[in-house]
Amino acid sequence: MPAAMPISPASIQNLLENQNVQQLESLAQAARKATRQYFGRAIGLYTPLYLSNYCSSHCVYCGFHSHHPIKRVKLSAEETDREMRAIAATGIQNILLLTGESPQATPLDYLKNAIRLAKKYFQGITLEIYPLSNDGYRELYLEGADGITIYQETYDRSRYREVHLAGQKTDYDFRRNAPARIAHAGMRQISLGILLGLGPLAEDLYALYSHLREMEQSFPGVEYSLSFPRLRTINSQNFAGTAVDDTTLVKILCLTRLLFPRTGINLSTRESAEFRNRALEIAVSRISVGSRTTVGGYLEGSRENAPQFDIADERDAEETLGYLRDHGFDPVFTDWRRIANT
Repeated sequence: MPAAMPISPASIQNLLENQNVQQLESLAQAARKATRQYFGRAIGLYTPLYLSNYCSSHCVYCGFHSHHPIKRVKLSAEETDREMRAIAATGIQNILLLTGESPQATPLDYLKNAIRLAKKYFQGITLEIYPLSNDGYRELYLEGADGITIYQETYDRSRYREVHLAGQKTDYDFRRNAPARIAHAGMRQISLGILLGLGPLAEDLYALYSHLREMEQSFPGVEYSLSFPRLRTINSQNFAGTAVDDTTLVKILCLTRLLFPRTGINLSTRESAEFRNRALEIAVSRISVGSRTTVGGYLEGSRENAPQFDIADERDAEETLGYLRDHGFDPVFTDWRRIANT
């Protein structure tokens, strides 16, 4: 499906349901060609660091939700610094800072301090946090943040209400409009996504693509990327099932690459090492490395907290980097050198 070809939920559904193996192979070959044309064999790398699992929202699919009886933990400045030092020692230069949806536990000043600490070790600093106002995002940008990751989870309003039961995250429109506020604040990178298996798949994909087109037209100077995490178990417990199998996910990655050939596609350690290895050959341009989904987790003795979700690819940074180099990929540790945001 060429980028210029009009799409609709129905055409996406037809593609996802098509069982013709030859057509899937043709789709994968076209996606591979586009990926090599625009990205070569360069693979961007980042590592996530969870700062806190405090949450005031009740999202039924998340291991951190406010009604889940887990031990709540928040890293102190000293603990944050030690965790960051451990990540930086692997060579990774891009960090993603994450928190639960709790402005009370992790207010703006806490986030700004985490950015200040991160600037000691990393060239690229992005955050995945609760939605903020225009002024809030601007303060994080001026402190040194480069980008924000924010997923709508599902664009279906009815399904959104069903799975977001309490807290700030119940406000669909405030979350939906966050990327525009992020761009207004001056951020260089914005990552959008949906949680596969949560809502109606074809409709969610169409809405995500439309949202990205809208952002590209309004804010053409921003670097965008897309993510397609699948619902995962939490401590081996199924909070929600998913009908998105490997073949369907490959089709989604391929379609996305053909529609948005210059847009980054992220793939996290939610996926197995085998699947990620295969996806790198087709459409993926950026991966997380050596991830932990507990608060902290990169130092011995800090890995016993409850995870947000279970990891499938458990390779450490050294193993992942070794695979990339052995298979002809060019690991990209940083995209730029740090300058003051103004």
